[in-house]
Amino acid sequence: MNSQLSRVLLGLGVVALPLFGVGCGGGSSSSPSEPVTQAPQNGTVSMMVSDASTEDWATIGVKVLSISLTPQGGGSPVNIYTAPNPAPIVNLVQLDQLSEIIGNATVAAGTYSSATITISANPGDVLLTASADPSAGFAGTAGATVPANQIQIVGATGGSGSLTVPVTVNFVSPLVVTANQSNGLDLEFDLAHPAFLVAHVPPTTGTTIWAVNFNGPVRHHRIGDLRRLVLRHTYGTVSSVSSDNSSITMTKDFPTEPPVSPETAVATSQNLTILADATNGTLFYDVDAKTSATINDFSSVSSTIDGKFVRVAARYQSDGSLVAVRMWVSTSFNSVWISPEGHVLHVNSTSDVLTVQNELGVGVPLTVNANTQFFYRTPANAQADATPIGTGTAFLTSLVRGFKVHASVVDPLASPLVAQTVDIEIARFDGSISASNLTGFTYTRNFHTASDDYTVTLLFISSGSANGSDPMTGAAITGFKWWNFTFPTIVNSGTPAIPAFDAATAGSATFGGTVGAFPAAGESFATWNDPSAANAWAVPWTVLLPTTVPVGTAATSYNNGSFTMMVPGGTLAVTVNLNTTAGSGTLVYQIDRTGNVITINPVDITTAAGQTTVTTNLVSNTPVKVFGVPQADGSIKAYVVFYYTGMKPGPTS
Repeated sequence: MNSQLSRVLLGLGVVALPLFGVGCGGGSSSSPSEPVTQAPQNGTVSMMVSDASTEDWATIGVKVLSISLTPQGGGSPVNIYTAPNPAPIVNLVQLDQLSEIIGNATVAAGTYSSATITISANPGDVLLTASADPSAGFAGTAGATVPANQIQIVGATGGSGSLTVPVTVNFVSPLVVTANQSNGLDLEFDLAHPAFLVAHVPPTTGTTIWAVNFNGPVRHHRIGDLRRLVLRHTYGTVSSVSSDNSSITMTKDFPTEPPVSPETAVATSQNLTILADATNGTLFYDVDAKTSATINDFSSVSSTIDGKFVRVAARYQSDGSLVAVRMWVSTSFNSVWISPEGHVLHVNSTSDVLTVQNELGVGVPLTVNANTQFFYRTPANAQADATPIGTGTAFLTSLVRGFKVHASVVDPLASPLVAQTVDIEIARFDGSISASNLTGFTYTRNFHTASDDYTVTLLFISSGSANGSDPMTGAAITGFKWWNFTFPTIVNSGTPAIPAFDAATAGSATFGGTVGAFPAAGESFATWNDPSAANAWAVPWTVLLPTTVPVGTAATSYNNGSFTMMVPGGTLAVTVNLNTTAGSGTLVYQIDRTGNVITINPVDITTAAGQTTVTTNLVSNTPVKVFGVPQADGSIKAYVVFYYTGMKPGPTS
């Protein structure tokens, strides 16, 4: 399976804190005739950005300029974030289902119906760097940065030098900021959406244009518990230690993107307060002295850390405060930054080398020795979050390509680099699904580099294991759950979930010839040491992904919700069925290219006008690309359909 999943999630963790004003007068209390003047109640909003991974990219960099909330019922938007100048670039690929804290803001208590995110859209404001080992057929060059003149940002408005894309997201349910109550909000830029990043490759030699489409692949996704958010390591400069030594205040820093050598910090005006873990202890690493200790407060280090750079692995508490699980400190930003972060590119258990891809599209080899500790991030369980799940070279066999990790090294100046710790932030397994039964199923994953391929059988988590809540009803879920990528709020759970999953993954679409069959595909983030799989990975959930079919041509014209298509190398036509029901219709896009301009026009096939447009344009021999789920009868249930007009695409588009 060609993994092209990548989303950016903007999580707003809201903690409302009442601020009371004191009225004028000489007394400490007021009489009934003297009303108390009370200042508006405000909430503190912790702003985060996050996404999912992609096999093909090392960097998808964007600049978030501002974020505002729109009050329900009208009123002026409330700005909750303004980027520093210059605005830092956030690499979405490093935020694989993680949350990057970009700052805090004070927000008036109230009810908000939508958010507007403004993204910088000048040439060079979106960075694209290809992976060191992208999937076969990828339209770019391995490890290369795409020139700015080959990136088109769709929907950009404004004058030269001030181009932006404003993206408005209506909330599934209103955001209610209430005093003394925690809340959370996710705004997902769904980079998994096929229309987010579209490469148009001419059939003859020419320039590949990458169209970045921020409008459309954005949605609201609710989160129920801030404590379960896995936060990306955050960087900053220590500005003070509290008088009781329980916490530090740091000014948020971002690394320069693309990285420079030595790496430098982009300072902001955003302050974060980080508590030491008074109960479980915070692992504290002095990178310069190459020492480590477990601290329950900052008293032993308070005289040495003021003004230094820090990197912190933190977790949220229920009251919205941040607690440090691990912390690295140095006088040099470069020293805390030289700690390979990215997706696992290769695992070599023979040579004991773990290769992690950085944002330059370069694989960084890390030697694993007997002292290397592996952690699995579990913020909701403070003790588990701070306890290694494995030590030494033998644990390498538990990792596969695609895991998202952040490693720390014994000596940042050494060669080769030796891993001191490896934080496993996301344990991703994906690929084609087979042999599903009542206890588990098998993933088969093939990569461009065959030595990275894996076939692994994973068990479902125990039926009694807590597994979040139903997004529609709020009811608690235990045991395995799954859903179609198309409908993330319609979750299959409970006793019928596994038999239904078995049936849903039994089909395949067969084109014959040299192309063969396309089976059902999925993705799971595994959990460690569930009762069903002691000291091993188990599957709490799976999302059935739309299988990507190569660019082909319509064998028959679109008619009343379906058409057939052929692909190069195939001998059989496969039926593609589109859903025309309002609210759940297949997403259809007409892609036009004229010169270096790509136009992406959505077509609403749930309307008569949309049906007419598709019927007129999606005719026999029209180039077409389909993303969908193979069915038991051999057809494809389409999630997204592209059809092309103007300059036609080549087969690797």
